Amino acid sequence: MSNSQNEKILLPQAGIPGFVLTPRKNSSEDIVGEYREEVVHGDRGLAGDKTGISAKITFVVALCWAFFQMSTASWLLLDSLQVKAIHLAFALSLIYLNLPTLKSETKSRWDLRILLAMKKVTIVDWMIGLVGVIAALYIVIDYAGISERPGQPIGRDLIMGVTLVALMLEATRRVLGPALPVIAGAFMAYVFLGPYLPDVIAFKGATLTRFISQMTMDTQGIYGVPLHVSATVVFLFVMFGTMLDRAGGGAFFTRLAISGLGQYRGGAAKAAVVSSALSGTVSGSSIANVVTTGTFTIPLMKRLGYPAKKAAAIEVASSVNGQLAPPVMGAAAFIIAEYVNVPYIEVAKAAAVPAFVSYVGLLWITHIEACKLGLKGLPKSELPRFWTELKNGLHYLLPLFVLIWELVVEMHSAEMSVFRAILVLAFLMVFQPVVIAKVHNADMWAAFKFGVKNALSSMAAGANNMAGVALATASAGIIVGCVSLGLGQQITSFVEALSMGNIFLMIFITALASLLLGMGLPTTANYIIMASLTAPVIVELATGMSLHGQEIVIPLIAAHLFCFYFGILADDTPPVGLAAYAGAAIAKENPIAVGVQGFLYDIRTVIIPVFFLFNSDILLLGIDTWTEALFIFAMTSIGMIAFTCATQGWVLTHTNIIERVLLLGVTVIMMFPATLIGFFMDYSQRYWGYAVGIALFAFVILMQKMKDQPAKAADLEMPKDLEVQA
Repeated sequence: MSNSQNEKILLPQAGIPGFVLTPRKNSSEDIVGEYREEVVHGDRGLAGDKTGISAKITFVVALCWAFFQMSTASWLLLDSLQVKAIHLAFALSLIYLNLPTLKSETKSRWDLRILLAMKKVTIVDWMIGLVGVIAALYIVIDYAGISERPGQPIGRDLIMGVTLVALMLEATRRVLGPALPVIAGAFMAYVFLGPYLPDVIAFKGATLTRFISQMTMDTQGIYGVPLHVSATVVFLFVMFGTMLDRAGGGAFFTRLAISGLGQYRGGAAKAAVVSSALSGTVSGSSIANVVTTGTFTIPLMKRLGYPAKKAAAIEVASSVNGQLAPPVMGAAAFIIAEYVNVPYIEVAKAAAVPAFVSYVGLLWITHIEACKLGLKGLPKSELPRFWTELKNGLHYLLPLFVLIWELVVEMHSAEMSVFRAILVLAFLMVFQPVVIAKVHNADMWAAFKFGVKNALSSMAAGANNMAGVALATASAGIIVGCVSLGLGQQITSFVEALSMGNIFLMIFITALASLLLGMGLPTTANYIIMASLTAPVIVELATGMSLHGQEIVIPLIAAHLFCFYFGILADDTPPVGLAAYAGAAIAKENPIAVGVQGFLYDIRTVIIPVFFLFNSDILLLGIDTWTEALFIFAMTSIGMIAFTCATQGWVLTHTNIIERVLLLGVTVIMMFPATLIGFFMDYSQRYWGYAVGIALFAFVILMQKMKDQPAKAADLEMPKDLEVQA
């Protein structure tokens, strides 16, 4: 069999699991093919559009970065500061190898600039990048000298420090846009100009020597906690997600969701939610999630009758929420663990109920939209068989099983756990095509070489995709460093004065600021800034509060997760939500309209952090049994369903204003039962409030059933234009 025939057989293992030579009897197969091509293109990361020597250099650098990070996770012992410096140097080299000072071409969609490459990088960019790499590695080169003069930098220290800050912010601008460098610049300006500002906002300031010493030669600036997390844990998780997707895991999740849910009302939208949730658990990136699963689900939803705007918005909302779901949760989850000083598994545990409840709400929204539009599910003849798809892709669950086993059962560190999961995944990627070749009597040696090449290229792609994350965490470290210079106390006092000591006003200010900052910042950077400035204030302002005689204590982890949740929403917040732009590009719809609709769907995500600030049961704090955890999940889910019904104006049919008010009451009771039951019982008996909420919800459902059946039938009748479209 020829090499071209081998390629034809082996290529689908990077896209569609269970490949067979005969054509599938699936009308959506063309869409799947387009999906595969898009995934293969998108996963090439920064180097995707490169050719020639530049592409080869980029591949080698990215692969070296991947092997370095895996070495530090297993056998290579280096000082933490040295690991962070080398990590930053690799990121800077990839940025300056691939992204020019100004974009010279308009072919690549700007909204996907983190995933796709720019062209025509000049020799000047390479030279600048080399200087940046040297500046980042300076702390490694002169490690002994810098250690001997802490806080007392000499002339060359200052030169290298200033160079590193400038070139790092420029690299951040190239890969993430101007927002983060501008904000970091504003904080730096505040540090130096503070003594000259009006008394209300005046700050004692800092000298250049002190600033550079703290930012570039200490662990309280660029080389602080955010970059530490990026250099130790996040890199490996991002690479794990990229490798799993390139192995075919993303397509497996999508097809499994379609096969299981496609036959139900609004099944395509439900499948989009589930597949995005499954992919999001390992990718940790809302934009990457939209690009992968959305290329399949959005056209499928449109074909079944969903308007383009709503189809894109559903995918965007589900992909954005992927960052909430354990075990990965994006870079911010690991930073939360460091800031709060708890094991990562505790953060994952705290985030579990809110994440899954959020997805329950979105699934219910898709059902409501399908009811409003009169949509039905896909015919079974057009759907892949669930058990066949599960059997064909069962091996994709093995690395995930290893990861969860290592984290939960063996209680190993997140770094060691994901490292071992990557080893299993790499073995799978190498030998999967060999098995396929064996089944189809293809050249097994060619298959083996293909598997090795695919595994290595996936590792390099993961490194390329990490460049933006590394620069975001490093730049956010500048802001954190400015805060630690004393600026934080000044800003915190100002924010506290602005809230007038009112905890609820403080929560509103924090939420609003997170949404505004998130319009131009990645989730991780947004979270770092807001958590540094507001999380301690939220905890402090809650001190002394009581409800029904019971003191309310806001755990620090709850305040950090609050900032994290609102930071996530920024990915679909108009006018700059990049996930919304990605979904709109696939749906061929106005990105602002998609962003607005996606944000309306994501309102359900807004209420969860507001309630878990005061009801730590939702975060499973102090909950040690599976039965109680499942009970809280079920009750909170009912509250979320009630809220989505209230905001979407539908239960069994359209709701009136009285029903909406009652549904909002159900939401409050189910999310925070102590608010009601505390009038009659002790706080320890708060779970009885759930019975009241369930009874009230049942009453609303009864009111809905008592409405005229003709009116209900009229509401459910499919419009003619949608009937033709479906």
